[in-house]
Amino acid sequence: MSVNAREAILAEAKCAAQKHGYNGINFRSIASKVGIKNASIYYHFASKASLGAAVANRYWQDTAQHLETIRSTSASAGEALKRYPAIFRKSLEDDNRLCLSSFMAAEYEDLPQEVKVEVQAFVDANVAWLSHVLSEKGTGSSEAYKKQALAIYTAVAGAQLIARTCQNPEMFDDLMATYQQTGLIPII
Repeated sequence: MSVNAREAILAEAKCAAQKHGYNGINFRSIASKVGIKNASIYYHFASKASLGAAVANRYWQDTAQHLETIRSTSASAGEALKRYPAIFRKSLEDDNRLCLSSFMAAEYEDLPQEVKVEVQAFVDANVAWLSHVLSEKGTGSSEAYKKQALAIYTAVAGAQLIARTCQNPEMFDDLMATYQQTGLIPII
């Protein structure tokens, strides 16, 4: 089984999870779309839980890397904060999907422990990045930045959920503009 097959399985499982949550990760469906036998998935992933954890881990790792790219290519912390919601909007543009972590968080009580850990890591990565960017203005406490970062993260994730429900990515944009006008997402 090649590395390419593993990557194809992860990609298809990610799509399924973004559209249907953890319960949407179905070996038979994934195998069919990847063009392999159902049992072949077990070569790479011992269980649905291990596949779900691998998908969620890759998702938050990729997001953390993307966030670092946003910051390193932004002229200021304010510009980076303004660009932050784009990572959530991209999912809406891609077949009206939801952030994988948000979807799985809604199923949290039913998730295997190894998946829960990765879902929480996504939240932690976002909040840590936002806290760091907020702290660049130089005033305030780390606890205050962390609270504000969590508020921003939950507001953006919530806006994505509402826009997805209405099948209207422009609604997401309107909410982001409102968040900036009201100071929830500050322009530093």
